[in-house]
Amino acid sequence: MKRSLILPLLLINIIATAQWKNVDSSFGPLPSSVHVYFTDNPIDTSPFRAYYLIADLKDKKLEFLTDTSHDRRLKPSEFYERNNRPLAVVNCTFFSYETNRSLNAVIKDGKLVAFNQENIAGRGKDTFTYRHALGSALGINKKREADIAWLYTDSSWKFAMASQYPIPPVKDSVKKMPHAYYFRSKEWGLEKWKMQTAVGGGPVLLQNGEIKVTNNEEIKFANKAINDKHPRTAMGYTKEGKLIILMIEGRSKIAGGATLTQMAQLFKELGCVEAINLDGGGSSCLLVNGKETIKVSDKEGQRAVPAVFLIQATSR
Repeated sequence: MKRSLILPLLLINIIATAQWKNVDSSFGPLPSSVHVYFTDNPIDTSPFRAYYLIADLKDKKLEFLTDTSHDRRLKPSEFYERNNRPLAVVNCTFFSYETNRSLNAVIKDGKLVAFNQENIAGRGKDTFTYRHALGSALGINKKREADIAWLYTDSSWKFAMASQYPIPPVKDSVKKMPHAYYFRSKEWGLEKWKMQTAVGGGPVLLQNGEIKVTNNEEIKFANKAINDKHPRTAMGYTKEGKLIILMIEGRSKIAGGATLTQMAQLFKELGCVEAINLDGGGSSCLLVNGKETIKVSDKEGQRAVPAVFLIQATSR
């Protein structure tokens, strides 16, 4: 009996469909190539609230950019002001509270300005070991084509090496990311990633239009934490060249958040071919014309972050 009761709930978590409504009027003026949608339709038994912004990558009146704050953190609203009030500002990378630096890759104007975390220290019996994983990122090239890949980065390089498929992490006793990744680039399919703009996070949620969460390869969350519900920030793109920024509200009575699998399902329903999770929780924040979409979960308000993804409209 217990098993028969649990199974339907699991199915609801995966197959439920959100019902979206256009809310452009709440965030205008917007270019004709950009729209904002909202839903409060439950995707399981918990209350749910989410927004997504969709933008046409081919619209040459839109610029897709990044900004970093150089060993300090700024609130999204502060990034908004210092970047001449762009159309959209969204948090992206995970970061260290100790150094205020991003733990994921960031590419700005074609140059690698932040790098993936080099290692994850072992615990218990594995105290003297390290695991090295390729972190994922979403990038946009000069042709305005989006791609999600798994990156090998080095702080002495101005570019990243990328794999188009996930690679299991390397485990050893060396603290620095092993150059074996680079020297075995042909075997593993690593190539120079020629992106103009990119932000990292992880894990990947959707590949070739199908749900495949690569947490085991990227080692972002421990054990079954991918099934926990939290506020979420994520990005994906469609085969037609539309970029989608998805924001899920959480940690409140009116919004329970979402699991990574639920978020992947939402991207699939929206027609994305690839999608990636970004830093969530209290960091999740999307501003459209300076207005907050989801209500941030930190009681203090917007959390300061070291990097953001921006959409700038050159004329509105």
